[in-house]
Amino acid sequence: MQEINASIPVDKRLWEEDIAASRAHAAMLGAQGIIAAEDAAAIDAGLAQIAGEYAANGVPVDLSLEDIHMTVEARLKEIVGEAAGRLHTARSRNDQVATDFRLWTRTACDRIDAGLKGLQVALLVRAEDHADSIMPGFTHLQVAQPVTLGHHLLAYVEMARRDRSRFRDARARLNESPLGAAALAGTSFPLDRDATAQALGFDRPMTNSIDAVSDRDFALEFCAAASIAAIHLSRLAEEVVIWASQPFGFVALPDAWSTGSSIMPQKRNPDAAELVRGRAGLLLGAFQRLAVIVKGLPLTYSKDLQDDKVTVFEAFDALALSLAAMTGMVETLTFRTDRMRALAASGYSTATDLADWLVREAGVPFREAHHIVGACVKRCEELGVDLSQLPAEAAAAIHAAVTPAALAALTVEASVASRKSYGGTAPERVKDAIAAARAALEN
Repeated sequence: MQEINASIPVDKRLWEEDIAASRAHAAMLGAQGIIAAEDAAAIDAGLAQIAGEYAANGVPVDLSLEDIHMTVEARLKEIVGEAAGRLHTARSRNDQVATDFRLWTRTACDRIDAGLKGLQVALLVRAEDHADSIMPGFTHLQVAQPVTLGHHLLAYVEMARRDRSRFRDARARLNESPLGAAALAGTSFPLDRDATAQALGFDRPMTNSIDAVSDRDFALEFCAAASIAAIHLSRLAEEVVIWASQPFGFVALPDAWSTGSSIMPQKRNPDAAELVRGRAGLLLGAFQRLAVIVKGLPLTYSKDLQDDKVTVFEAFDALALSLAAMTGMVETLTFRTDRMRALAASGYSTATDLADWLVREAGVPFREAHHIVGACVKRCEELGVDLSQLPAEAAAAIHAAVTPAALAALTVEASVASRKSYGGTAPERVKDAIAAARAALEN
């Protein structure tokens, strides 16, 4: 029973939050006259000493003490004696752990936000370096239209922006204090819950004591936001894996983020990217795991909730590590822009440009233009030539509007430069987007 019941091996990570919440609670008890001022002062000094010990030497794990709350209290009793027993006045471990967990998750949101910002900065640096570098844009992993590498990288900047907003939203919702809810019904002592909320940086106390001790929405939201961020990282990691493969050859992997083979000396494997992709599975499972724990629990507290913390801790660790690894890769990848441009010019990638030209310059309805260009591509395939190399006689046989001048304009550079619509891939638009993204990061 002791082994399954004890949570100290996991919740020892909450020691800073537990001590901070206890110091705020003790100060409030003293200010309200619920405990003597000298006891409140002794408790505060003892907790400060414990914080120093844990910072220097770590938290001792004694399964007989069950959890971080009792571990701290036992040490406090050794230091200050009988006064330690007054700390738990008007408090339950139910509101205590809810408070600790919210404080920890709030910090976790801030740390993930910083990691996402770091990834954005790295992506913006590389996007600026390659605002004019041409690469193929894909649909169905087939060459579709030319784009710039900078534009492609900016897509991930936008994903990270949305991820950051999700963590910030989750942080705003969790920033209410459960402390003072006690076991579930509140307490008969004259607490000042506003004072403890303010001392701990919460916006306000939670309004319902039952909800205060039973709610784990904040943990679910953290895991949900982490899952979506992991999906974005996994997509980027997948592209690194694909781009590093010999058929693509778009990137050269840095030694720091790749490994060799134990038998094939020529190999350079994208292990870091693959591990980030794999970690996404753990993160996607975290939300499901926590949701299954919570979904059937009656109000208010059940021991099932002991496993909520390990789930969130693991999600945080996996996401923080994945962000650090992906940021390092983005910063050090070597992009083979000559190979990218060559592939961008293949697969009739400027076919849409010819259709647009027929609409804009010859007044051909788009559906008809689409049909005409399809016929041109088919003829090019028969002749084994690129669209811009279609012989004039063959082009004229398809439609009189397909002139040599129209075909001569079908370069990937012209295609990219023409995409000047807001959010488009034209280099001038990409540079505008980079400037806007940098400004947003500074605000």
